[in-house]
Amino acid sequence: MATATDWNRFASTLGDIEVIRDRPQVEKLSKDYYYFSPVLQGQLADKVADIVVRPQSEAEVLQVAKVCVEKKLPVTVRGAGTGNYGQCIPLEGGVVLDLSRLNTLKWLKPGIACVEAGAKLVAIDKVTRTSGWEIRMYPSTYRTATIGGFVGGGSGGIGSITYGQLRDRGNLNAVRVVTMEDEPRVLELRGDQVHKVLHAYGTNGIITELEIPLGPVYPWVELIVVFDQFMTAAKFGQALGEADGLVKKLISIHAWPIPSYFQALKSYLPQGKHAALLMVAEPSLELFEEMVKDWRAEITYRKSAAEAGKGTAIAEFTWNHTTLHARSVDPNLTYLQTLFPYDPELKLVEHMIDHFGDEVPMHLEFFRVEGKVIAAALQLVRYRDEARLHEIIRYHEDKGAFIANPHTYILEDGGRKMIDLAQVNFKAEVDPYGLLNPGKMRGWLERH
Repeated sequence: MATATDWNRFASTLGDIEVIRDRPQVEKLSKDYYYFSPVLQGQLADKVADIVVRPQSEAEVLQVAKVCVEKKLPVTVRGAGTGNYGQCIPLEGGVVLDLSRLNTLKWLKPGIACVEAGAKLVAIDKVTRTSGWEIRMYPSTYRTATIGGFVGGGSGGIGSITYGQLRDRGNLNAVRVVTMEDEPRVLELRGDQVHKVLHAYGTNGIITELEIPLGPVYPWVELIVVFDQFMTAAKFGQALGEADGLVKKLISIHAWPIPSYFQALKSYLPQGKHAALLMVAEPSLELFEEMVKDWRAEITYRKSAAEAGKGTAIAEFTWNHTTLHARSVDPNLTYLQTLFPYDPELKLVEHMIDHFGDEVPMHLEFFRVEGKVIAAALQLVRYRDEARLHEIIRYHEDKGAFIANPHTYILEDGGRKMIDLAQVNFKAEVDPYGLLNPGKMRGWLERH
């Protein structure tokens, strides 16, 4: 689509809007962490934009959208590029629309904030915490990820043990979206209407502004608790999740040898022990310690809220940062994303450990789904070949586990495995030429 474009002329039509043509920079801004998947490595390595455009306001986004529609140029929206599935990699070249300069916190009220899409999560919290409020949930890429990228490509994270997932009603109040029509518009989607663009990889609208609910700030204590047996650690995680009187933000359980990959925490992770990486509110600490004693476990690491700025945050060893640390030691490792059915006994988790052994080291993250504490896994996988990877996925699915496949860049195949007609129909309305992040939405591809 974009091969015959005169990019110098295109840049000149944008006036003072920042344009990046430097090839190494364009290549860098065309990528994310897709290489966590050996399958995606081969499919996406050569996909690069022709140009990067970096607007500073919604008005400039409208201007860019109008020019791109006139010239029928593909546009791939980018936040910080911290996703893992190629969400922001342009399959057909064209324009990468980098929204990192739209980073203003526009207003703050008790329990709610209005922010531009390119605002970093950590920067939002820095402002809101002074008023006693903080972001409800965030990915392990908290220090670099943007709020627009998180809503467009994420699903939950640290904080989900209390607040559930992003898609749960009440976790996103409203968004403003720029359309890709002949005359681009700004639409406001409120309430349940946000699902039209939530976790849609930027395929059906350019999110410019969001209204997000906040949670009360607690002084969070970071902890490591170690166990002799993995299933004891896993059941402790389930019990802690269900202990509603204990305020917590993170329950992350790691089977040995995964803790051996956490170099910065090495002195707190004894050889052969399975580890729980946790964030617990300071007022809950005394009774949390009683619980640890009941489980005959040992606290090896404790960092108070007052020390929060020192060293690496424990959250940066959890969720998909676990994969990052593991791959830095052994690049042959990849991962899965598994949602186990609700079962406080964790029988299917135990079965998978027994069945796969060290080929698929277990890593659990606990969060809430419809009020129930559920174990999700981001298991590591010792990669052999694509056929074996699909065998492992099929085995999980046949036994009743749900796999959100991280080895595909297609929106529906990676997530809920079904076409969301509301999202496809919204794309037809606001992106009639199919210019936004083309090639990623199966519902759109099959519609034509």
